[in-house]
Amino acid sequence: MFASWYQKFSSQPHQPFFALGMLIFIFLLFLLFVVYSGMAAIDATIFQIHAYPIIFTVFIQFFLGFLFVVFPRFLMQAIIPPSVYMKHFYLFAGGSALYMIGLIFLKPFIIVASLILFAAQIHSFSLLYSIYKKSIVKDKYDTKWVLIAFSFGIVANFCALLSFLGLNSPFLERLAINIGFYLFLFMLVFAISQRMIPHFTEIKVPGYKVNKTRYLMEALFFLLLFKLFFTLLDVPKLYFLADIPIALFFIMEFSKWKLPATRVPPIVWVLYLSLAWIPIGFLFSGVESIFALARIDLVFEKAALHILALGYFLTILIGFATRVVLGHSGRVPTADRTTVAIFYFVQFATVIRIVAAFSPNFGDYGFWIALSAAVTLAVLFAWCIKYFKILAISF
Repeated sequence: MFASWYQKFSSQPHQPFFALGMLIFIFLLFLLFVVYSGMAAIDATIFQIHAYPIIFTVFIQFFLGFLFVVFPRFLMQAIIPPSVYMKHFYLFAGGSALYMIGLIFLKPFIIVASLILFAAQIHSFSLLYSIYKKSIVKDKYDTKWVLIAFSFGIVANFCALLSFLGLNSPFLERLAINIGFYLFLFMLVFAISQRMIPHFTEIKVPGYKVNKTRYLMEALFFLLLFKLFFTLLDVPKLYFLADIPIALFFIMEFSKWKLPATRVPPIVWVLYLSLAWIPIGFLFSGVESIFALARIDLVFEKAALHILALGYFLTILIGFATRVVLGHSGRVPTADRTTVAIFYFVQFATVIRIVAAFSPNFGDYGFWIALSAAVTLAVLFAWCIKYFKILAISF
């Protein structure tokens, strides 16, 4: 019976990676809830308990599960066999499990775990790059930018590893977070988004053709490099010089796309909804910087970063995951009322996290962070109740 289940579970790349990513995500949010609600204390920094594992054990696994499915298709290569991608899964699973144990029980395990996760990341990049090199298709634009983003993820993970190995440098942590979040995750997710969202739209709306900027990813890359420069200078008063142009860039770009939100079903318009959070996130960051420049005393507490993480990453993750889980199980990729409610509640979770970011100005910060974690947990549990059986049990 186990052999039959395992054969089904490992038959498609997204199943093991999505399942493990979801379980780790739930565990980390529960840990955050426990800490900020005052139920328990954990001897770890916010970088160790939240930033690093969210980037390098949660989101990376979700999007690797997706890439292991679509990357060979983009490049017209043979699918990746289970015997190959499951080795990657075991590395990420082992590193993630050790990391969680290290957070709670044995701190030295964090170093061992980060070494394993770093090796897993390099191994996965090598696999994707080998597929890229073998391909003779002419248009490798999107896959090239996926690989560029992934390479920055390796750089970010290396910075984090140096920090874990005893350097304890705030600069290294800041480098790991900003490179990992913007040049790795954001650029990776957007490289996929700008390819797949217009594609899904064309399927649902005959005659639709996206009007994208010719050098879209190049422009975004240099804008993000500009943002990284100011971030590493650690002069918040100047951040608006990068954030406002990025926000305006996305507003103008998405206006060119003319996405037909009223003509597509929820399984597609939820992806449009995720894109709407991008300029909002960068505008928040720009306004925060302008307030600092004007010496207006208002705490934003990483509101912009969490707008992008929840509003963009989590919304598109739930949208893509729902579509992939249904489509690859032989079901019609559609969103019923319960699923649509989940889509809306992801937006509610984002709003609650924005309120939490401003709570130091008016109320109990710990309470609002705990509430934000609880609401996001409720969203993930709701999604799992509906889809985890299809995903993990493979029935």
